[in-house]
Amino acid sequence: MTRDRDFTAVGRALSTPARSVFLNLLLDGTSRPAGELATAAGVSASTASEHLSVLADAGLVTCRSQGRRRYYALAGPEVATALEALGTLADAAPVSGYRRSRRAEYLAAARFCYDHLAGRLGTGLTDAWVRSGWLAGRDELTLTDAGAAGLGEFGVDVDGAVAARRPTTRSCLDWTERRPHLAGALGAAVGARFLDAGWVVRHRSGRGLDVTETGRALVRESWGLHVTAPPL
Repeated sequence: MTRDRDFTAVGRALSTPARSVFLNLLLDGTSRPAGELATAAGVSASTASEHLSVLADAGLVTCRSQGRRRYYALAGPEVATALEALGTLADAAPVSGYRRSRRAEYLAAARFCYDHLAGRLGTGLTDAWVRSGWLAGRDELTLTDAGAAGLGEFGVDVDGAVAARRPTTRSCLDWTERRPHLAGALGAAVGARFLDAGWVVRHRSGRGLDVTETGRALVRESWGLHVTAPPL
């Protein structure tokens, strides 16, 4: 059996702007109702349903029903990793107007890439942990003993990440920063810890994360990282 892959089905699924809007919104790992996705893309409910069916058939999204609503999410972290990597090759979506420009900068500062931290926050932390010896490598990140101890002191569930069925660490190419951030089970554990501790909070209107005052102090004092984002 050939090891070649047929990319045409995925290529067709990515071929319309509305589907790009859907996937960009779902890249933060959330589940969103079809109506919200339709509104964001500026298409009718019936058109959104057709587009979402194409994405589901291509294995990019999943759907679950809750009452009369249908919620969509990315099919898994591997889809998010692939889309994030494709983002480094794709042209940026046109941005017009002050508010849209601010939102793009906001996403570049801090966001979730499915379940792990991305943007300047995610890449900055990854760089700092490589410099400190907590992570080894670059294209292929590995957790060191020092990293396991250090992250554990910050309350990250390192043991759970190591025991998970998915890879403990993965290097995910950040599409805005053009360098890697930490993914895999450990990246998810870090993201969960930052949320649970209130160091970051999800922004109500999209993928962006607010780094709280406590979070800014933590990353500045612990790893010399300064993360700011413009007000929306």
